[in-house]
Amino acid sequence: MPYKNSLSNILLVDDSRTDVDLIERAIHNKDAKVQLSVAQDGQEALACLKEWEQGSPSPLIVLLDLKLPKVNGLDVLRTLKSHPRYKTLPVIVLTASTDPHEMLQAYQLGANSFIMKATDYNEFASSVVLLLHYWCELNIYPE
Repeated sequence: MPYKNSLSNILLVDDSRTDVDLIERAIHNKDAKVQLSVAQDGQEALACLKEWEQGSPSPLIVLLDLKLPKVNGLDVLRTLKSHPRYKTLPVIVLTASTDPHEMLQAYQLGANSFIMKATDYNEFASSVVLLLHYWCELNIYPE
């Protein structure tokens, strides 16, 4: 099934080069039309928000790690979900954190989903493909 948008733009916020490479590979094996932008820390993610406000296209979804340098993922989530224009932007927490308090806090701040990063590559790639299928193919977004 093709993506609803001819080009799906995703922002990945993750400081692990290994995880970024795995996600990039899984996404591009699924569909080369997905445009993946990467912010390597929370500060870069917040800079993206400023770029969107100045006219750069905003992503369809944000994949957000919680353990980030400079500005942590929960603070990035809080900023995104408190912005009137981006509070409906789907944010999927994709993290290795097993802390139930962080999970609860993420949902309280408006996370749309909380997914644990699998340690096995094939399982990790499968979860990324499922994310793409749901958020880029099945989910319907307001105009």
